[in-house]
Amino acid sequence: MKVLRGLVARVPAADPAETVARLSERFRFETDCADVASDLSHGVGGFVVVDARSPEKFAAGHVPGAVNLPTRTITAESTKDLDPQTLHITYCSGPHCNGSTRAALRLAELGFRVKEMIGGFHHWRLDGHPVDQ
Repeated sequence: MKVLRGLVARVPAADPAETVARLSERFRFETDCADVASDLSHGVGGFVVVDARSPEKFAAGHVPGAVNLPTRTITAESTKDLDPQTLHITYCSGPHCNGSTRAALRLAELGFRVKEMIGGFHHWRLDGHPVDQ
């Protein structure tokens, strides 16, 4: 009997130890809406949520307590009141947008500790988390 090898298995899976290393590393750079919402609802501090969208989109709705810092405005001057030792969680509109990646990169270039909130505001709303306006 001939075993067909499809597209999924065309490239063999990594060794489990390599998989653990790679996937564990992602958590150093990313968080998700559920974890951010849980920490916010339980009063867990130690991080600032940064909305990298435009002021208009921010005004229409945003993660509670988020600060609006549009990606294109991130400079040493615009971040002078932020603590580089505090973790900053960036988000943008959603998976179709790279604004949170650009914001995280820019903040990291300025010396800030950052993670991206995967899914962005789109998934925040889809998951039914509270929204401030």
